[in-house]
Amino acid sequence: MINLKAYYELCKPNVVLTMLVTALVGSLLASEVSNINFELILTSLIGIGLCACSAAAINQVIDRKIDANMSRTKGRPLPTGEIPIFNAILFSLFIGVSGFYLLLNYVNVLTAYLTIASLIGYAFVYTIYLKRATPQNIVIGGLAGAAPPLLGWTSISGSIHPNSLLLVLIIFAWTPPHFWALAVHRKDEYAQESIPMLPVTHGIKFTKLQIILYTIILFLVSLFPYLVMMSGTFYLISATVLGSIFLYLSIKFFNDASNALALPTFNFSIYYILLIFLALLVDHFLL
Repeated sequence: MINLKAYYELCKPNVVLTMLVTALVGSLLASEVSNINFELILTSLIGIGLCACSAAAINQVIDRKIDANMSRTKGRPLPTGEIPIFNAILFSLFIGVSGFYLLLNYVNVLTAYLTIASLIGYAFVYTIYLKRATPQNIVIGGLAGAAPPLLGWTSISGSIHPNSLLLVLIIFAWTPPHFWALAVHRKDEYAQESIPMLPVTHGIKFTKLQIILYTIILFLVSLFPYLVMMSGTFYLISATVLGSIFLYLSIKFFNDASNALALPTFNFSIYYILLIFLALLVDHFLL
């Protein structure tokens, strides 16, 4: 009997759901308020979601040995043997091809190819090369993970608009402080597996400083939608409040010798990205 729960976990559903929320916001921001094509949006989200799940599954196939030795990931379907490796590969290929087919035939060519480029960037370029090659892996590889709002936007417009790139920039700036907080928490495990995450190569104190610096960059970048008149006062207030809280947590984390604030900082960063995109949506449609 097929273990559906294991295949569901192979897709990293929480990560994919966050990506799809940002893609949904991108598609809605690209839509005319009086003429929203919900069928097209749903189709594009399914296609983007399938490709994102494929990338997540490929990532787990490649990292299965590392995952088996890390407490955060040792319960995943491949290390536990719930899914055979061959089956995981077939599954990832099937859903990836299905997602690409859906986007190519029922959305548009641009979105289909951008989505595949994002899949390749995360599943192969980041996972196989960048993750093991440089402590800047998260910064460089973050571009693939920042693509969903752009994909949502192009699914509606069929073109790349400067405003859609601002959404990408927000996620791109958010990724380092988000992930480095977790990397501090898991420093010893990354060191054990010889993965050159920033806390391993440059130390925890330096990583904490980088988290503060990138949080400042994120704070400034998050104001761009208001500065270019893409959004209004509600978004400006929301971005300022959320950015201030994130920066406050980052500074507290910097001064936390026990590193107990690593996970709270990481967890807040997830709420941050969801709430700031929700603020964009509320500002666009309700105010």
